[in-house]
Amino acid sequence: MPKAENSEAILARVRDLCLALPETIEKISHGIPAFSVAKKMFAYYRHDHHGDDKTVVCVKTSGREEQDMLIEQNPTLYSWPAYIGPSGWIAMNVEPDDTDWDHIADRIANSWELAAPPSLLEAGGR
Repeated sequence: MPKAENSEAILARVRDLCLALPETIEKISHGIPAFSVAKKMFAYYRHDHHGDDKTVVCVKTSGREEQDMLIEQNPTLYSWPAYIGPSGWIAMNVEPDDTDWDHIADRIANSWELAAPPSLLEAGGR
């Protein structure tokens, strides 16, 4: 199981990245931290979700082709998230000490853009 003390620090980092995006709110959804814009989820934080031994942030993608490409290109970073994978989500492993947080921030921001309403994007977005 991933270390619980690391999970709190990782969650704090994910939270900072998500809440830095315009009009983002955090709530608990299905027992885990979830981040939304205009009532649409764009990120979930999962730590040992149903005993999967992973610490990940799940973000939206453009769909199955992008999911498959990401997993094929970097299976250490990307994985298929239980339950939400079929809806276009991808999981990113954020537990390693050498996690590329700039890349994670970009993927979170891209997911936010997929969820944000056009009016927010037109107003300048992120």
